[in-house]
Amino acid sequence: MHPDPDPVKPGQESVWDYPRPAIAEATDAHIVIRHNGMTIADTRNAVRVLETSHPPNYYIPPSDIADGVLRRAPGTSMCEWKGSARYWDVVAGDAVLERVGWSYPNPTKSFVILRDYIAFSAAPVDSCNVDGEQVIPQPGGFYGGWITSKVAGPFKGIPGSRFW
Repeated sequence: MHPDPDPVKPGQESVWDYPRPAIAEATDAHIVIRHNGMTIADTRNAVRVLETSHPPNYYIPPSDIADGVLRRAPGTSMCEWKGSARYWDVVAGDAVLERVGWSYPNPTKSFVILRDYIAFSAAPVDSCNVDGEQVIPQPGGFYGGWITSKVAGPFKGIPGSRFW
């Protein structure tokens, strides 16, 4: 059982209207990630993943990520919908953020649009922005969604949300 959705204000989407299983769709939102004085990524060619109760995840094409900031990290994980993920460290000057990015080199058929695009956890970096708005990381540490004023919750990851 899930909680009652928050009221949706003008210009917002409810994460409770997002589908399950998840979907991926192109977006022209302006995504900018910065850390340690560097622009890590800057794109209007992202793909967002939408899933019931989760704020969107944004996946960025490698061509819109700064040269030399990604380093392959050890380990993989499995998503029941997207397939096997690989992980990436971000190296920004003398700062190394371990396993803050992930990608799907061979995604499932439904998520082929994500092939090699990279998503980033918002919590460890200095700033992640969608259309100029600084995002709030999805709570809970496990999930990588980005909360903006354009999405209404409540969001999976808060205490008590494990079985939503």
